[in-house]
Amino acid sequence: MIELSTKSSPVASIIFAVLALLVISVAVLFILRYYLPLRTTPIELLIPVFFALWLPASMVLLVPIDLASSALADDIAARGIWLDRGTLRVSWRIVYWLTFALTWFILPILGEYFDSGYREPKAKLQDSLRANAQYYAFVFGSGFIALLYVLYSYGGFSDSLKGTAMALAYCWGLALAIYLMGHGLVAIPRRLFRNASISGKLRRIQAQAPKVYEKMEDAEMTLEDLEGQVSELSRRKGGSVTLFQGWIEELVDMTNLPESGPATARVVPGSGDTSKSLPTVITEKYLAELTRRLVRAKHARARYVSEWNRLLQDAVTTQVVLDSAASKKLDFGAASPEAGFWDKRTILTPYTRFLLYFHIAPYLRIGLGTILALGSICIVWSEVIKGLFPNLSAIRYSVIHHWQPGGPSKPVKVATLTGEDNGQVGFAGQVIAAIWMLYMCAAALTSITEVKVWRGRALVRRNTAPESAFWYASQVARLSVPLSYNFMTFLGGIYRETVFYDFLGQLIDLTSLGERFDHLFPAFILLPVCATLFGLYGMAKRKIGFGVDVIDDDDDGEGTNVYGTGSWREGRDLIERELNGTSATIRSRRAEAAARIAGGRAAPVISVPGSHRARGPTTPLGTSPNARPAANTSARRAGPSSRIQDDDEDEGFFGALGHRFKNTIDTMDTPKWFQDIKKPKWMGGDEEGGGSSRPSQGRTNSDVRRWFGGSSEGRIRL
Repeated sequence: MIELSTKSSPVASIIFAVLALLVISVAVLFILRYYLPLRTTPIELLIPVFFALWLPASMVLLVPIDLASSALADDIAARGIWLDRGTLRVSWRIVYWLTFALTWFILPILGEYFDSGYREPKAKLQDSLRANAQYYAFVFGSGFIALLYVLYSYGGFSDSLKGTAMALAYCWGLALAIYLMGHGLVAIPRRLFRNASISGKLRRIQAQAPKVYEKMEDAEMTLEDLEGQVSELSRRKGGSVTLFQGWIEELVDMTNLPESGPATARVVPGSGDTSKSLPTVITEKYLAELTRRLVRAKHARARYVSEWNRLLQDAVTTQVVLDSAASKKLDFGAASPEAGFWDKRTILTPYTRFLLYFHIAPYLRIGLGTILALGSICIVWSEVIKGLFPNLSAIRYSVIHHWQPGGPSKPVKVATLTGEDNGQVGFAGQVIAAIWMLYMCAAALTSITEVKVWRGRALVRRNTAPESAFWYASQVARLSVPLSYNFMTFLGGIYRETVFYDFLGQLIDLTSLGERFDHLFPAFILLPVCATLFGLYGMAKRKIGFGVDVIDDDDDGEGTNVYGTGSWREGRDLIERELNGTSATIRSRRAEAAARIAGGRAAPVISVPGSHRARGPTTPLGTSPNARPAANTSARRAGPSSRIQDDDEDEGFFGALGHRFKNTIDTMDTPKWFQDIKKPKWMGGDEEGGGSSRPSQGRTNSDVRRWFGGSSEGRIRL
């Protein structure tokens, strides 16, 4: 047994732990506020989602405390935040079993309950249980088989049922966590390296534009089709419709039909006669399915409108930063009303802001990417060798502090269970352990948001669908325990002395199969790491491509046509047309409809600037035309010349030289005395007055590229 010193009291550690939990609670509330409108969200949704995020976050605090409490030093100054084993055991039981109940029972049932289209609570609950029946049949079937194996291996029944449930939950969560974390460990540093190039970042944004715009249009058409069915349903009289008249009126209120009445509802072109899609007899099951599809379509439309709005904002900001290289000044102008608190504060001058965004920020991204890449290498290395050579784990030496005999510090005398070297986790080691755990969790959770094969679920700012909120919260809760225990296995034999091992680890190691799985399976992290590092997802999507969107960070749109859309050039033109207001009527109607989602809750509204080229892509989204002055217009006076210099790759040296001569002369103000000079007839002037054809604009109409044997269209002939 471990002999703990009783000379000191953990009162200070308890106070620190309570304050840390309060900070975690405030952080979780801010996260919920970012994705959900707190005032209009029902309490039965907020409380489960809050605990599904708060409990995993508390594990980041509880694991370092458990590590420091398992091997206390005689030197009080060397101790970190520690608690007695009884308090730790109670804490682990509460955290684990609440997380277990939320993951496997509460959140799935509530998610299907809110996703159900029925009106009555009893019908909603029955529909939720029916939807989860197949899921629970698979879970209980696998649990029964595993229980038989544990009974055969262990020979007893006292802890077999509980151990089987905990071991199965851990194994399933570990398999999912290893795959997602392996992808994230490569994707996060690579994204930082790629975003260090401003022009490359803009090109990737432009490459994503056609795909996002196409999905937004598909979501709009799907919603209009469903609204047409509701309109046709409301026009029916008599028969079975009279039994559900109140329900149908609620559906009409949910749609974006004109106020003049359902008879003038839109009919989607190419969708055929809407009345043919309605059944002859209207049943409760049909109305429930129609309600479910309508709610999902509204949230899908809100998701892609928000994604398109964010993409335009990123394109605007990146273009402004890129154009600031000419004037050495960067001015984003007045912030939009929807901007955050820090976005509305103006601290830096235009010149210092230019230095920060154009020169310093790329190097900061490269530096942070390098640090995270080294951290990813350490995590992958520790996963691969921990089963064979646990003493070679890089994370182990960064967390555990060892003292050698005769050194400056007194050796720690702790009766370890494994006979390994004595070690102590101090406060610095606890902070480092928390940072490692946060990075591992961030890598796994970032990958969840990038996988788009799970029924179109997504996190939308201020307008996340209830079913999506429950699903993402359940994934966070499911991954927290495997990642926490997997991190503790990096630390060698010291983790076997923790309360967490006594509570969970002994049940996982109950059979030889569970112990081998825990030590050998994490080595398979090399599969998602290599798949992400070498772009195997993109290759599989292009070769197989069943219309399924997989994790792929390599798809930059260059020369590919996977989604039926063009490359980054088409995205560039699409963004310019959108910012110039060429489809203002459609966007206005889409914005008004998005604002009515989910009973008038806050929704992402796309607001596009006017069509004046002077503001062009430098005007932020969501602001009025007079809210922001033109930024860096001196670098983009020539209209089409405002495009980035990616076009230079498609032309030769003389073509680029001609472009630069033309841009320089076109941006010069013509002197008044030069405008009065008449052109000779052989230079294309008329007999009466061959002056400048556009004197009012103060620019000549000549094209310097013709001097090199080219045409005004930009082609140079040698």
